[in-house]
Amino acid sequence: MAPRVLVSDELSETAVQIFRDRGVEVDFQPKLGKDKDKLAEIIGNYDGLAIRSATKATEKLIAAATNLKVIGRAGIGVDNVDIPAASRRGIIVMNTPFGNSITTAEHAIALMFAVARQLPQADASTQAGKWEKSKFMGVEITGKTLGVIGAGNIGSIVCSRALGLKMHVLAYDPFLSAERAQEMGVTKVELDELLAKADFITLHVPMTDKTRGILNKEALAKTKPGVRIINCARGGLVDEAALADAIKAGHVAGAGFDVFEVEPATESPLFGLPNVVCTPHLGASTTEAQENVALQVAEQMSDYLVKGAVSNAINMPSITAEEAPILKPFIRLADVLGSFAGQVTESPIKAIEILYDGITAGMNTKALTSALLAGLIRNQVADVNMVSAPIMIKEKGIVLSEVKRDKTGVYDGYIKLTVTTEKQTRSVAGTVFSDGKPRFIQIKGINMDADVGTNMIYISNTDVPGMIGFMGTTLGNAGVNIANFQLGREKENGDAIALLYVDGPVAQAVLDQLTANPAIKQAKPLTFNVE
Repeated sequence: MAPRVLVSDELSETAVQIFRDRGVEVDFQPKLGKDKDKLAEIIGNYDGLAIRSATKATEKLIAAATNLKVIGRAGIGVDNVDIPAASRRGIIVMNTPFGNSITTAEHAIALMFAVARQLPQADASTQAGKWEKSKFMGVEITGKTLGVIGAGNIGSIVCSRALGLKMHVLAYDPFLSAERAQEMGVTKVELDELLAKADFITLHVPMTDKTRGILNKEALAKTKPGVRIINCARGGLVDEAALADAIKAGHVAGAGFDVFEVEPATESPLFGLPNVVCTPHLGASTTEAQENVALQVAEQMSDYLVKGAVSNAINMPSITAEEAPILKPFIRLADVLGSFAGQVTESPIKAIEILYDGITAGMNTKALTSALLAGLIRNQVADVNMVSAPIMIKEKGIVLSEVKRDKTGVYDGYIKLTVTTEKQTRSVAGTVFSDGKPRFIQIKGINMDADVGTNMIYISNTDVPGMIGFMGTTLGNAGVNIANFQLGREKENGDAIALLYVDGPVAQAVLDQLTANPAIKQAKPLTFNVE
């Protein structure tokens, strides 16, 4: 059955057609986003939800979305999506961070010009029949210093445009390397230096706990007298009341704002102030940008629903369409290893270490880790998946670490999981053979080579004579057919393990008969999804 997507906000017909062309059934109801009750009533019928800003994907809506796998936002901001709620339900949230980058950067530059030359005020005065040429004395852009807070997708474009305008550019971004700054032609500085030196300041950072109020009263007091401030990023990055006071005091010469703390903004401390230019969140409002993000979200959602490719996800590692088929068998392997540990571990887990050896170290290990963690806790949480598992592990306070290394053994690449509890440390390793099927190659440090079956029995015992016969006889008497039987031991008379691939589930009474033997320490039934 083809996956179904609901489009509840305005998207172009071209974008809608992309879904259809890629084998996705699409229900185009662009006004539905405003009817939250009707949306909640039908959302359970869809695998995907494509939105802009009108639809609010709240916790209540997400709870009703019983089949939903992905929410795609045509635009960069995801303020209208409850990401924690979506993540807990295992729903991927995608945005389109590149479709409106140029448009937003150009709007920031436009506001900078408008503030520098008081264009809106001059226009209003002139159209009112006045000729107040001396009233609107502006400043040049050329030779001035621009401080860019946030040098990511949009910020880097603003930097490029500003350099073309012969401005000096200072950039503050904790994630900007010295090498990247040099490539961009900008000077990397700390925030206080930027505030003290910039003639213009423009913000291009997301709204987080660390960036909220980044230009508050204290920060504004550190700015260069006569500075002009531009915000096309997110409302709340700048304290609007504090900025209004700084403008009234003459310390800040002007401001250009496209975003506000409360939107729609029907009032603001900035409204009505001289040399303040305000626009109604127009950063992405060009014909080209609106079409680009619509096409991009349709492509991304289709690629995920049809091919398993993940791009521009807020809450999950990306998986390209090219690597998806290569990664798929190793994702299955990671899930199997996690599932094995989850089914045989009985004490609370304190720490998890994942070793990627050989070719696996060069793969998308974030995706592999997510799959492994999902398998690990599936025995406790039935509906966990690659999106929700990392969050649950973090919430449990479990220490997670990854190790990558070059090939060390006979296998081109393998994955080893080590789980530490209050009582013990347990490890399991596996690889993928040329047939694409996962195989166990080591358990508890004991080497072996075992297929993975839907129903298996894991037995841990002391290496003593007669164990193979005892296991076979016990299972045979109970009518359990053994499809495959693999053994391994640490040393003679030491620890030994057995993995039995059986044709169906094994009753607890049969397992009790096995553990009645004093040499058998543990007999656990295992179930794997090997499809």
